Amino acid sequence: MTIAQVSRKYDISPDTLRYYEKIGLLPPVPRTKSGIRDYDETSCGWIELMKCMRAAGVQIEALIEYVALFQQGDETLDQRKALLVEQREQLTARMADMQRSLDRLNEKIDRYDQGLMRKENALRQRSGSTISTDL
Repeated sequence: MTIAQVSRKYDISPDTLRYYEKIGLLPPVPRTKSGIRDYDETSCGWIELMKCMRAAGVQIEALIEYVALFQQGDETLDQRKALLVEQREQLTARMADMQRSLDRLNEKIDRYDQGLMRKENALRQRSGSTISTDL
């Protein structure tokens, strides 16, 4: 596939694809005899992996390291696994933080749905309190 076809398929700009290859985020893409990138199934698999990992917030540096280790061969299996385990732990922590934020947001929305915010504001006004419970 050409870079234009891959760009459309994965919704990644050609410049980004070139950049990812240049910095080692993707292994070198096969080329035609005239030097034009010819993305094969393996290349597309790497693009899918990197797109998924980036969407999950995995840092580019970690992914570059992963690709470099992969290219060194099977003797780096333990290192690659350790890198992935570390990234999973970081992602799990971020997800827990996001879940706490979502829970808090849902609680606030529920309070509005129940009309509690109006009642609290009315009580605050009566008592002269300046502390907002809407935080």
